[in-house]
Amino acid sequence: MPVGFIGLGVMGQPMALNLARAGTKLVVWNRTPGRCAPLREAGAEVAESAAEVFRKARIIILMMANSAATDEVLGRGTPAFAENVSQRIIVSTGTNSPEYSKGLDTAIREAGGCYVEAPVSGSRKPAEAGRLVGMLAGNEAVEGIRVLLAPVCHETVSCGPVPNALLMKLSVNIFLITLVTGLAEAFHFAEQHRLDLVKLVSILNAGQMASDISRVKLGKLAAGDFDIQASISDVLKNNQLIAEAARRSGVASPLLDVCHALYAETEALGHGGSDMAAVLRAIEQRTSEI
Repeated sequence: MPVGFIGLGVMGQPMALNLARAGTKLVVWNRTPGRCAPLREAGAEVAESAAEVFRKARIIILMMANSAATDEVLGRGTPAFAENVSQRIIVSTGTNSPEYSKGLDTAIREAGGCYVEAPVSGSRKPAEAGRLVGMLAGNEAVEGIRVLLAPVCHETVSCGPVPNALLMKLSVNIFLITLVTGLAEAFHFAEQHRLDLVKLVSILNAGQMASDISRVKLGKLAAGDFDIQASISDVLKNNQLIAEAARRSGVASPLLDVCHALYAETEALGHGGSDMAAVLRAIEQRTSEI
């Protein structure tokens, strides 16, 4: 049977393409049909509906924007849900709240299916290169999914039971968000002091703090290029998920809370569809108000 893949957005499309190019037989569906064209060219079957994917595949990978979209394609809350998930392995690679994921795990198991949490760390370029890092949680199906995701993730880590993979992803995202926000603030500070920004980039890229993500985001900041890799709105959603998880567990998140405010301000300025490096715009706005 083919593997199903639903959700061909910024991350989902390159992930599915890497599977197809590695020889995985796929049946795919996306709400916006145009996103399916590259998959058809790569040899995947394009389904007419999400329901058709569930009929034709035993393993279905979901890369949905949020929990509401996930519930919609699964038919959760309708009689179709049990039919869609029974005797199937549902692999969710998107980022949702740990509480939601734990409830979904229970619902799928009660309907006779199997659920694997598989959020991934990385943005569009790592997705295109098959260099994502996967965090897996669930039961005995995890090892099989690890093998399946090899063309997508250069490394996968088993995190234990649901929802540990999503809690791990939120932990990783705290570092990512604060790192990129700090980089944007450093760039802004240097720019406001009329320093040579080419030299700033050179120094940071040559130093011990340099990383793949810092090099990419510094290049975008220097060029004023905010073409989307991970959008402001998506990062804001992740901020919200982390903040909610921290509050529920009584964990302090002081750096994350500052970033939360900055990404909300950036979205309010009209940059929700820009890359997360555009958090620079909120920092600039704060400077203009001093």
